[in-house]
Amino acid sequence: MDPCDTNTGRTDTGHMDTGHMDTGRTDTGRTDPAPRPPRPGPASPGGASWVPLVAVSLGYFMVILDATAVNLALPALGQDLGGGITGLQWVVDGYTLTFAALLLSAGVAGDRFGPRRVFLTGLVLFTAASAGCALAPAIGVLVLVRLIQGAAAALLVPSSLALLQASYPDRAMRARAVGLWGGIGGLAAASGPVLGGALTAAASWRLVFAINIPVGLLAWWLTRRRVASPPGQRDRRGDPIGQITAIVALTALIAGLIEAGPHGWASWPVAAGLAIAAAGAVAFVAAQRRVRSPMLPLALLRRPALSGGSVVGLLINLGFYGQLFAYSLYLQQVRGDSPLIAGLSLLPEAVAVPVASVLSGRLTSRRGPRGTMITGLVLGAAGLLGLIVTAHGTPYWVLVLPMVAAGSGMALTMPAATTAVMDAAPGSRSGTAAGLLNTARQVGGALGVAVAGSLVSGAVGFVPGLHVALAVCGGAFLLGAVVTAATVGRGRAHHPPG
Repeated sequence: MDPCDTNTGRTDTGHMDTGHMDTGRTDTGRTDPAPRPPRPGPASPGGASWVPLVAVSLGYFMVILDATAVNLALPALGQDLGGGITGLQWVVDGYTLTFAALLLSAGVAGDRFGPRRVFLTGLVLFTAASAGCALAPAIGVLVLVRLIQGAAAALLVPSSLALLQASYPDRAMRARAVGLWGGIGGLAAASGPVLGGALTAAASWRLVFAINIPVGLLAWWLTRRRVASPPGQRDRRGDPIGQITAIVALTALIAGLIEAGPHGWASWPVAAGLAIAAAGAVAFVAAQRRVRSPMLPLALLRRPALSGGSVVGLLINLGFYGQLFAYSLYLQQVRGDSPLIAGLSLLPEAVAVPVASVLSGRLTSRRGPRGTMITGLVLGAAGLLGLIVTAHGTPYWVLVLPMVAAGSGMALTMPAATTAVMDAAPGSRSGTAAGLLNTARQVGGALGVAVAGSLVSGAVGFVPGLHVALAVCGGAFLLGAVVTAATVGRGRAHHPPG
């Protein structure tokens, strides 16, 4: 059963449901009452309510927080539940795997069933899975529930962007909203390691997951009461072959990249994963060419801003998360910092993210995404390449300014790239476009961690390998600037209504 095709409660009561909004006659012949319109919230300077932004950003906050906060809880978690290194690795990677593999399918589900309905389903599932993680009695149970959490995260992210597009039809307002949305995600990324370490040290690793429960309930309540429901296209025919081949290709690709870190690029798990991913991708493209209603119409990729923005999303996640992974290891293994001190040492980079994300939204609303993206990519490349001065005894203050530049560059770029992609997509395909962009980002992040991990653990030594990894990360940002200049037009994107 499609997780978005459920209805777990009546819409005219206070019980939690997944936001079923169809009116008229149902399959059973019963006539549902018409849904009450969302209540107005506090108005922005442009006249639109900011409540939809708050509601969808809370869901995004949980997704990003759970991708980062759990890392510093792993030692305590391992002592409590056991499972060894392999079990702990799957606590982290299982979430990433299902999240990345299902993003594109979740975006298509939002287009078909309506983004609000899919977002509410994701909130219910993510909140319940978080409670399951907090109560998990064994490592196997925790890994299983983390897989469910990743699937719920995939439902939340594309539908949140589609809801922002529908809630803020004015392009300038939407650019600012996307910037704030990205800033809240940056705040989650910044606070994740520190919060994870602090909660684990103060009480228990279980609180790292339990903290999602009140956030999820608040997001669900706000969305049910204050966020409008854009219609889905229920008459759109399904594409089961496309769904299956996409999931196979993405699962194999992410699994292969994950295994590259501990086993090396020449190992059989990596080779098998990449081979299956390539075969799945070929089958997916063939299916999209032949089916009447493809899940990813290949004509979308011929829109330069959409395809170029997605490539930029891949490149900046490759560079930023590759650097973040390698530098976290440097702080702990070379400088000898504790996990909590290492997290605090990364704060200059992390704190820059929400500030620059908000600035990105303002700049994009005034000048369009192209200039903001190029500025951010060049600034981020300068910061990443500036970190190559890192050595065994480098004073910390020397590293602060390059870290701020790297974080600011990533945060300036991502909201602007998101705006470019969403503006280039037809309205009926906003969920698909959001799923494509975020799939590219997840693949880029996994690739960056795999490349950086293999370089710092190579035979040349940690610090020389770190220098090469930083050069690759900085080069990814510079390549992103070239792609932006070639694909994203000057001024604001325009597309015919879809």
